[in-house]
Amino acid sequence: MKKISCTFALYAVLSEGIMGLVMKKYVQDEVLLGLWEIDEDFFSLYDRLDLNEAEISTLNSFKSYNRKLEWLSARVLLQEMVGQGIRIYYNGNRKPFLTDPEYHISISHSHRLTSIILSRTRRVGLDLEYVTGKIASLAGKFLTPPEEKAVSRRFRRYHVYIYWCAKETLYKICDKQNINFREDILIDPFVPEKSGTLTGKVHTNAIREDFVLHYFKYRNYAVVWCCK
Repeated sequence: MKKISCTFALYAVLSEGIMGLVMKKYVQDEVLLGLWEIDEDFFSLYDRLDLNEAEISTLNSFKSYNRKLEWLSARVLLQEMVGQGIRIYYNGNRKPFLTDPEYHISISHSHRLTSIILSRTRRVGLDLEYVTGKIASLAGKFLTPPEEKAVSRRFRRYHVYIYWCAKETLYKICDKQNINFREDILIDPFVPEKSGTLTGKVHTNAIREDFVLHYFKYRNYAVVWCCK
């Protein structure tokens, strides 16, 4: 029998309607994107998985109940996308990998949404955020003056969130190594729509790459992904 922390006896979180898998789609050849909306309790997610002892230990180490749900939902989503038997692990930079080394993977969580992008042939990056005023209020810390100037007055909050997610996506696809969000990741001006593409670049002493990114709005979330 799988052993889990007894602290979960304190939680009686019951879902009124299971949302679960809301997207499983090939967004490009060999690039699979999945979205999972968390509307389940801990045990509903936990019982769908066959966790090993190391994974159970990691799960029990999280103090936050929501963090446990995020962790479980990513593994349930991965199982829905590629089947059982493939597990997620992380390197020293907290970059995710799979036990099947043929896959490239990127993962993102925010609020009640979890997303995974996978490819066997391309590097991938992904970020999503629940759109509130939090990140928009910090725009000056990660946007350059030209980027700030390009932000829509009418749709400022959503526009800034796409910028943030785009920079996070490029940060992830470049392995999170010695990259400054404001100085090293540059996003070209774009007009925010419900979905679209934009371009950006990562320029450091070690990296000089240009990228095409894709974004869309799902409910109140901004989602950005990239492959190369």
